[in-house]
Amino acid sequence: MNRSELLDRPIRHLDITAFDARPIIDAYRETAFQARNLATAADIYDRMLADKDCAVILTLAGSLVSAGLKEALITLVENNMVDAIVSTGANIIDQDFFEGLGFKHYIAPGTPEAPVVDDPTLRAQEIDRIYDTYIDERNLRTCDHTLGEVFDALPAGAYSSRAIVDALGGYLAQNHPDARSLVLTCHRKGVPIFVPAFSDCSAGFGYVLHAATRRRQGQASLSFDSGRDFEELTELKVNSTRTGLLMLGGGVPKNFAQDVVVAAELLGHDDVTMHSYAVQITVADSRDGALSGSTLREACSWGKVDVVHERMVFGEVTTLFPLLASDAYHRASWKARPARAFNALFATAASEA
Repeated sequence: MNRSELLDRPIRHLDITAFDARPIIDAYRETAFQARNLATAADIYDRMLADKDCAVILTLAGSLVSAGLKEALITLVENNMVDAIVSTGANIIDQDFFEGLGFKHYIAPGTPEAPVVDDPTLRAQEIDRIYDTYIDERNLRTCDHTLGEVFDALPAGAYSSRAIVDALGGYLAQNHPDARSLVLTCHRKGVPIFVPAFSDCSAGFGYVLHAATRRRQGQASLSFDSGRDFEELTELKVNSTRTGLLMLGGGVPKNFAQDVVVAAELLGHDDVTMHSYAVQITVADSRDGALSGSTLREACSWGKVDVVHERMVFGEVTTLFPLLASDAYHRASWKARPARAFNALFATAASEA
């Protein structure tokens, strides 16, 4: 197959408003194993949304936007079902901002176990693969260069990833105002997006382009300040009566969002409580000691998550999250929630340097 044939079936993003998962979740509640766990998790998420004093923090790990979950995530933000996001860089930059620029992800023909073309051939055709999804490498390079241009337009200085992602949302608002983008939606709603490992994505490539060019010109460059990310998310926690976690996958976003409770205590905020609600969907196992599969009850021993309303759901995110999100959307507890617009707590990117 030639290059154009391999890149001719775009991923179609799921619309959680187009189907009502409540009957499925209700049926799962009377079953067992992960079906019942998912129903319990759905009840906890609905409880978060019904609690007007609870700020909901969504964490994202894994290739979720490229897999077709972008519209579901946008729907949560548009309807005040999420108040802050902590994510890997791939979801936010390589996938969502990438699509905001007008690019797409594509369905790979065949299966990863029986591929139509092998990976060396894909490499020769400048096509990157995420399991059963293709990305046009040429488009990714355009994304990298665009990031470098956005960085060039900012004053030199140290920025939190939250500030830079918000600036990227501003870029999309000015240049691609009709894009369906999580970054753009969060910019317009004032919902902060934190990417603690910001260099581990196309933002890192854009930074290399920006910094190398500035050095050649004898000029100062911007830099990423992950410590400021931690400080800002802690400030968000301190300014919230209660908080709840909705965690898709694990990794750095999971721990980063949990750790702010401890950080608040270190700053002398003795009245800050553990996260009152927590749900995680993951395929990771707790028995290897890694963070992604560590239980939420274990997190209680660290003073991070209360055990009253918590649930681990062991399953793959793209199959389970749409059901949970559709259930929450159609229960409509979000209709009484305020828009918190937490970005207003922080300085703008232009004034931070």
